[in-house]
Amino acid sequence: MNTSLFSLHDKTILLTGGAGLYGRGLAAMLAEAGATLVMASRDVAKLQIVAEEERAKGHKVFAEALDQGDEASVVALHERVMAQHGALHGLVNNAVLRPMKGANGATEQFAESMRVNATGLMLMHRHFGKTMAEAGRGSIVNIGSIQGMIGPSYELYEGTNIGDMPPDYFFHKGGMENLTRFYAALYGPKGVRVNNLAPGGFFNHQPEAFLKRYCEHTMLGRMADETDLGGAVIFLLSDASRYITGVNLPVDGGYTAK
Repeated sequence: MNTSLFSLHDKTILLTGGAGLYGRGLAAMLAEAGATLVMASRDVAKLQIVAEEERAKGHKVFAEALDQGDEASVVALHERVMAQHGALHGLVNNAVLRPMKGANGATEQFAESMRVNATGLMLMHRHFGKTMAEAGRGSIVNIGSIQGMIGPSYELYEGTNIGDMPPDYFFHKGGMENLTRFYAALYGPKGVRVNNLAPGGFFNHQPEAFLKRYCEHTMLGRMADETDLGGAVIFLLSDASRYITGVNLPVDGGYTAK
């Protein structure tokens, strides 16, 4: 078996986010897999800390500024990445803005969420995907959510201090899944693959009552940790998955299958 197919050596990968709940673990695993990793978000200071930590391990990791909801910022990032690295082999759309905190959040918050998480996501596919298509190869991995596949389970939160579920997250994560299929069809003839991952719950010291109920709802009996998403992302970025595109892959311990 040619295990080099799973390697990200000689690949330049752009990861939006990189210091948050999912992003920090993804950054570490993508760097360990050999990628030249460019992280981008609005909070460059946090990304610089991550980049310095990873470079101290001998990895090639860089931090850049990005306001995903601003097309000029997306274009400027694209120009910097191409000028500094000369090529782009993969894009991981991980960044997310969550302005709404409940079902009755302000409509302005819903609109702001769509500006970044819907329009901004499209802009990332448009500008970076086009470059990969022109090169005749590449892989885009979207970090969605099981909440783009199913409705909220309010019973999980009874008796806890976890807030109400906001509608914007369900809307744009559901849209992300089908936008993945659109760009998989558009870019497929040019050799670019586009896939969506749907993570389940991530352990973040939630209330014990919630943890117990949630874990019982999975087949593996636990929530995800910081290493559970990276393997699937690396696989979809690597040449080992070169015949996989347009897929929505739940990474949820069997939550949506139970």
